[in-house]
Amino acid sequence: MIGKLNHVAIAVPDLAAATALYRDTLGAKVSAPVPQPAHGVTVVFVELSNTKVELLHPLGEKSPIAGFLEKNPSGGIHHICYEVEDILAARDKLKATGARVLGDGEPKIGAHDKPVLFLHPKDFNGTLVELEQA
Repeated sequence: MIGKLNHVAIAVPDLAAATALYRDTLGAKVSAPVPQPAHGVTVVFVELSNTKVELLHPLGEKSPIAGFLEKNPSGGIHHICYEVEDILAARDKLKATGARVLGDGEPKIGAHDKPVLFLHPKDFNGTLVELEQA
């Protein structure tokens, strides 16, 4: 069902510093910050030859990333994203096996302008999983 790894998302307390670390220290190509008000985050994409790293920073006090950073002040891996061919078919198959889809279960448009869903970390070895339609 899952395809390739789309990205690993890292919550960061200082987006400019994290961007500089990847760009200047590690020599990666990074995007400009992209506000995602619907998700309560600002993102920077670190482009690699085989995948991406998504740097997440809270956008507003109600951001889910703000809560994550309260528990993890230095930041850390927030979620992992896999591509799927058909997000509705993947959702239905996962729900049939007992996996919990977060929110109302309907895909939302994600940071890459494609439909996404999140799966409960307790069902996936403590890891928040995002599915993105390829």
